[in-house]
Amino acid sequence: MQTKPSPIPANTPLPSLMNVKADETMFGHFLDWLGKLAVNLVVAGLILAVTFWVAGWAARFMRRTLSRVHRNAPDPTLESFSASLARYAVIAVGLVAVLQQLGVQATSILAVLGAASLAIGLALQGALSNVAAGVMILLFRPYRVGDVIETATRQGTVKSLDLLFTEIATPDNVKVMIPNSKVFGDVILNYSTHRHRRADVLFKVPLKTDLVLVLKRLRERAENDPRIRKDPAPMIEVTDLSEAFAQAAIRVWTSAADFGPVKTDLMLSAHLLAENPERADLPAPRPSKAADPSPAMPGEGEHHLLGLIKTRRRRATRTASKPEA
Repeated sequence: MQTKPSPIPANTPLPSLMNVKADETMFGHFLDWLGKLAVNLVVAGLILAVTFWVAGWAARFMRRTLSRVHRNAPDPTLESFSASLARYAVIAVGLVAVLQQLGVQATSILAVLGAASLAIGLALQGALSNVAAGVMILLFRPYRVGDVIETATRQGTVKSLDLLFTEIATPDNVKVMIPNSKVFGDVILNYSTHRHRRADVLFKVPLKTDLVLVLKRLRERAENDPRIRKDPAPMIEVTDLSEAFAQAAIRVWTSAADFGPVKTDLMLSAHLLAENPERADLPAPRPSKAADPSPAMPGEGEHHLLGLIKTRRRRATRTASKPEA
């Protein structure tokens, strides 16, 4: 009987059952690893989302807590800086938790950071200097939120003090972010620290004009201005003489809120009187628009973080000294 020829050659080795089971086991392990990786990625995403939510909540919590502690004397500068610090701290802890969820051990992270500390320090020296400068600004308080300052060739109102930047709004309402290291390392002009400022106006009077009458009319104008302080009294002096004109100056003290309008009005009055010292159509002095010409600065007298402890102690002392009903 003739047998049918086999399609597989007789000398061809067949796959053993052990190899087939090994391949199936490796494929199963790969599927298990892929499933664990997908679960870890989902959990890491949830941790990251929760981290950002907790960071925002921590920032708001710090603001509310400090506003309650400084209820009588609010300190927006400390509130802004503390909220930023809490936010970044929570984000750093959350990122470490995400790395651990993805299989990176915390000891490995610390070992890598310790080995690369020098490189990281050199790479982040700008950011670290900004953080250090922010802490120094918070301790020594050269300015506060709401002050009008001039620094790094910029002038404006301080809106917030962050961990890395100081935000100011220029007079034409432009947002400017200045690194804290540049602010603290430069000359800082704070126009809001003192309650009163002196306005100096220089003007020229032609020699053909009656200089004595001009100075007399200008002094009367300054003395009748309700925004100008009577003590110290306005001072008028002649600063220079030439063949064509005499240069004089008037120096008056006013509140910081009225400095700009008072100086502008004096410049206009000096110009009009220099042309005709007998003119009677000078604009009348405007009343002050400032609700309080000498406002007390928020947190005045507190220059460091220990002000929190002092405030709490003073409140505790007042509470203990109240007689019981």
